[in-house]
Amino acid sequence: MTNYWRSVKSVLTGSVIAQLIPVLGSLVIARLYAPAEFGMFSAWLGLVMLLAVLLTCRYDMALVIEKDGVERRLAVLSTLVVTGFVSAFFTIVVFGGVFFLPDLLARYPIVLVLVWLPAALFLATNNIWQSWAAAEGEYRKLSYMRIAQAGLITLFQIIGGLFSSTASVLALAHLLGLILALVLSFCMLPLTDLPKNGIWLGVVSFWKRQRRFPIFSLPADFINTGAAQLPVLIVTARFGADISGMLAMTMKVLGAPIGLLGKSVLDVFKRHAATSYFDRGECREEYVKTFNVLSFGSFIFCFIMFFASEPLFILAFGREWAQAGVIAVWMLPLFALRFVASPLSYMVYIAEKQHLDLIWQIGLLGMTAFSLTTLSGYEVALKTFSWGYGALYAIYLLMSYRFSLGVNR
Repeated sequence: MTNYWRSVKSVLTGSVIAQLIPVLGSLVIARLYAPAEFGMFSAWLGLVMLLAVLLTCRYDMALVIEKDGVERRLAVLSTLVVTGFVSAFFTIVVFGGVFFLPDLLARYPIVLVLVWLPAALFLATNNIWQSWAAAEGEYRKLSYMRIAQAGLITLFQIIGGLFSSTASVLALAHLLGLILALVLSFCMLPLTDLPKNGIWLGVVSFWKRQRRFPIFSLPADFINTGAAQLPVLIVTARFGADISGMLAMTMKVLGAPIGLLGKSVLDVFKRHAATSYFDRGECREEYVKTFNVLSFGSFIFCFIMFFASEPLFILAFGREWAQAGVIAVWMLPLFALRFVASPLSYMVYIAEKQHLDLIWQIGLLGMTAFSLTTLSGYEVALKTFSWGYGALYAIYLLMSYRFSLGVNR
């Protein structure tokens, strides 16, 4: 386990910087952009993240369980090919929508419509490269990739806000940051040394071998991403862009610790847990130790935010963002359990229980839709949503622990 936590520390060091950049950048962005503009951008970004999940068909999640060397490089190529095919399909859909539904799309800034697909494509490709780096154990390069992506996006959004503080500028800056970050990732981890013969057969073999990912993981992760982005979309439609902007800022700030420690632990946990599971038939030790560390971190985070969230939001972003600090307290049950459950959720892939994950995700989506669309008043809706989300994450933790015990338990 010493090597395990040394690897976590390596990834965490880069993730600290990668997560601090957008959080610190938010101090400036919150003063350049009005909550309504930030809310509109956040709704657009939610749709980008949804499409990015679809583009890879979740084959990127299979990279870590492929053998090192040529097989994994072929897996990366196979995932890129799938992403290209699906992107071509959605390109036709987008242009068809612009041509046949001009009145519907006219309600949204044309820039947000036009850059939606390119932003999703470059986000998906960045995710593929980062998944590949994690699967290879290239944690230093992975940290550099994340720092570059976070830094470039934040820098361009701040520069753009000095000239025009609109949601369209936020979206364009986000796209430009993704493009340059991907170029740097290519340079750090080039896709070379592919076999000269039989590439297509290798690609098709990977698709067949890992078909459970598009069959089960794709709908499950799409639902999960949808459930995560749905609150901002629904709140925008029901309660206005101002409230959705407050919620989006809350989700961004509270989500930082998950990205900070949780994703760092996940990148290491999935490699070590997968190795132990395949060697010993179980990975309980890795699971329990990781769970204990994450639970302690979650408790400390929630204790601080419960008493200090509103003053911290006012101090950091200005008094016009005070309501975001109130919403942060409402969201603590959700983020407390997500902080622990998210890194450990990879057990469903290691144990090949994607079908159970899909059932859970459907329940999560139903709870999210019910709490946010049927309950009156955004306070009641958001509180119910937070507690329901937390309860479902508790169930998820019980499931993943059971999976860590192996097939014979």
